[in-house]
Amino acid sequence: MLKRASAGGDDGYRLTPLVVVELAPDAKEEAIAWLLNKISDSEQNGGAELLVEQLRHGEADREKDNRNVFLVGAERQRLLSGAEDLGLFKEFNDGSMRAFTCANKDNFKDFKGDGDGFLSMAECQYIVKHELDSLRAKNETHIPGYEKAKLYPGKSIIRRMQSKGILVQVFPLHETEELKRLSFSWYKKVKLSLQPLDDIRHYFGEGMALYFGFLEYFTFALVPMALVGVPYYLFDWEDYDKYVLFAAFNLVWCTVILEAWKRSSATLAYRWGTLSRKKAFEEPRPGFHGVLGFNPVTGREEPLYPNTKRLLRIYLVSLPFVLLCLYLSLYVMMVYFLMEGWALTLYDARPTFWMSVLTFVPSVIYAVVIEVMNLIYRYAAEFLTGWENHRLESSYQNHLVLKVLVFNFFNCFASLFYIAFVMQDMVMLRQSLATLLITSQILNQVMEAFLPYWLQRRRNKKMMRRASKRATLGEKEMPLADQVRLEANMSTYLGTFDDYLELFLLFGYVSLFSCVYPLAAVLVVLNNITEVYSDAFKMCCVFKRPFSDPAANIGVWQLAFEAMSVIAVVTNCALIGMSPQVKSYFPESETQLILWTAAIEHGLLALKFILTFVIPDVPKHIQTKLARLEFESLEALKKKVRAETCRLSVRRSAPPSAQTRAACSARLAKVTGFRTSWLFMARYLFIRDFGTGDDGLDALWAELPNFWFC
Repeated sequence: MLKRASAGGDDGYRLTPLVVVELAPDAKEEAIAWLLNKISDSEQNGGAELLVEQLRHGEADREKDNRNVFLVGAERQRLLSGAEDLGLFKEFNDGSMRAFTCANKDNFKDFKGDGDGFLSMAECQYIVKHELDSLRAKNETHIPGYEKAKLYPGKSIIRRMQSKGILVQVFPLHETEELKRLSFSWYKKVKLSLQPLDDIRHYFGEGMALYFGFLEYFTFALVPMALVGVPYYLFDWEDYDKYVLFAAFNLVWCTVILEAWKRSSATLAYRWGTLSRKKAFEEPRPGFHGVLGFNPVTGREEPLYPNTKRLLRIYLVSLPFVLLCLYLSLYVMMVYFLMEGWALTLYDARPTFWMSVLTFVPSVIYAVVIEVMNLIYRYAAEFLTGWENHRLESSYQNHLVLKVLVFNFFNCFASLFYIAFVMQDMVMLRQSLATLLITSQILNQVMEAFLPYWLQRRRNKKMMRRASKRATLGEKEMPLADQVRLEANMSTYLGTFDDYLELFLLFGYVSLFSCVYPLAAVLVVLNNITEVYSDAFKMCCVFKRPFSDPAANIGVWQLAFEAMSVIAVVTNCALIGMSPQVKSYFPESETQLILWTAAIEHGLLALKFILTFVIPDVPKHIQTKLARLEFESLEALKKKVRAETCRLSVRRSAPPSAQTRAACSARLAKVTGFRTSWLFMARYLFIRDFGTGDDGLDALWAELPNFWFC
């Protein structure tokens, strides 16, 4: 559990460094001392009860390096209690996944001795981050030394210091040896095998492992379509009348793979212990602001912002802005069609090789413009969503994803819909799809892999020269101070948003129009294979190590992919209805053709939704294990409650005082995850078996502290 994060030997630190806290070079001493005291102080005094020590610099670096860099660690028992507070699931002796409790620690599979090695480094860093984020102001009105940095009771100290520029960054340290082993098994050797998802999860957390699991699954799911597409491309290239079968295959494919992924995702989440983990109560996001008031749920003092004002900002500002951006995207699309017509006119006048090449230039320019517009719009969407002042991070992310997806979908696919259903030119549709797909893949690889690597190489050239100099002097491993400075200068990984967005657009290219360009699936498979290696390289060598995210699924992106699959059903049915083969069955009445196409499309959509409900998201054997675990937990709690009730009915002399009730309420307020449902079930059992009288309820309140340790 507490292996050294650095690659060096004993640097003389009293703690095992887990997380780095870097403050501004000109941060005031009183603010630094106040923060360090908060980090190291006991929980009873409002501190995090962590270990903190200043990073030591070499003599040559004493003047030019930032001195306000601190290493944060924790005692083993503090980490174990933090794992219990967070409701982390670990493997029990019987093979099931259960919420960890210190009282029951010896019954967990990998817990030996005092717990050394029980928690992974990623879990330890996640616990430390949670404790730092939980630091709240009490009676302070401002950060010491910064009168304008206002505080109020319950305000996050770390977030306020970051927003005011006092705190530069907080990041977890890499484990050098562990990272080398992961890199070698992940991307440093080309092999035809699955990714080491368990190792990725162990090092980067469940959220990152689920992304790479979905990337791998999506790649394998594309293989059948690629195998069908290659002969289809070779034998029916110029015969666009025969894309009906491929479109029908699309309809089945895009529905089945998403339902199968839900089951695969649930299997992974159960194996990693996040499927049953209850989400903790969400705190206000860092950028949320408003008039100071009391939260009716928590009773804590925090900013309050009227929902009506937020809705006015959304509907009167954000929505018109999105519509304006969609109009600009439509205008750019029409300019592209004018350029395309001009290029075709030149080719018709002089049908030479270079003129044929010229016909692809408008599509390439349009593809580049699309990527630039997507990037600009992304920054605008982030600004608008922040300005809307959402209280919760989940609400902020949902609104941001919605804005970005709507614009990216329209910007990337509007021209293809226009060519397919207005111009009805399958040759031009095939050419535009191929150009957009290939150009976007090349640009993404350059922007996501090569450019960050090149910039990182430039930033780290001096540091690597210093490290190689030490190596020549006989130092085999990099000292901790050098490792911290090296990682501090790395780029910050901003999450899987852009990675999922790229896969979403690729899924759209394949599921919507690949029937007219069968090689689309082949190109996406090749792109995904290189994406696995480039993303793995980025995570290991280019970016700082991100904090782990104990996710149970891919979140809102599952809904986004399912929405795309619904649009794919409509699109492919329309393409089938437009084919000359189908039109030949309705030579006299186009209305009948439209009605039959709409009827089939509605039937397929109905079948799709039926399959969604019929196929369980969680495999049966996992449902059985979860049900058995819940039954055993409730039975054990029921016995505990009844035994304590019998004892109290004989020995209780007086009802609990108001102070006891308040202490129990405060203890209950800290409980997160699985244990919360146990406590409310206890209350239910008292009411069911002993009524709602004072005896039962008073006994329950008096015994709540005991249930905390059961």
